[in-house]
Amino acid sequence: MEKKASKEKVLEAAISLFNVQGYSGTSVRDIAKKAETNVALISYYFDGKQGLLEYLMTKFLEGYVSAIELQVQKQRNDSEAVFDSLLKAIWDVMIYQKKHHELARFVHREITLDTTLVRELMASYLAKEKHLYELLLEMAYEEGELKTLPNEYFVLQLRGMLTLPFLHPQYIREVYHLMPHENDFLDQYFSELCQWVSTHFNDSVTSVPSIVR
Repeated sequence: MEKKASKEKVLEAAISLFNVQGYSGTSVRDIAKKAETNVALISYYFDGKQGLLEYLMTKFLEGYVSAIELQVQKQRNDSEAVFDSLLKAIWDVMIYQKKHHELARFVHREITLDTTLVRELMASYLAKEKHLYELLLEMAYEEGELKTLPNEYFVLQLRGMLTLPFLHPQYIREVYHLMPHENDFLDQYFSELCQWVSTHFNDSVTSVPSIVR
């Protein structure tokens, strides 16, 4: 239990420091000091700072994509409207990011950099994210819930709207005076997202109230 606790403390310390000081501006010694552990332990668990970075980004993106994949799998076995499954996927992604909001901000920010690691993650996790959303849209089209399939800009815009509150929380707080990690904000933001998504679906689907949470 003590080793597990030490590992979690290292992860928490790294996330906090990476957010404030950036990855490049944070040393292994900084992390060890904040986690109240020794540098050797970080090397043991993660093989250094680069290994820690890869672990954090991969762990976050695995959970992020799994939230969407779960709804795709459920949709294949359920008879509910695909529209509802898509909204559930959107809600689950928002809640996942809220739960890990510090890590979400760091990962989304790090993905804007052109590095070998980021390219690998894009080729795997982010390509899969796009594929899963497209699968849901194809299912909706086959079920007659969509008159036409939205083009690739739909997924591009959807991803942008889903990540913005967690990538730019300070912007939302300072400019709009809203609290992006509070339930009231997420409820309202989700409601607006639902309205945008519904414009792409037939009225016969969207006119029926959906309970997605």
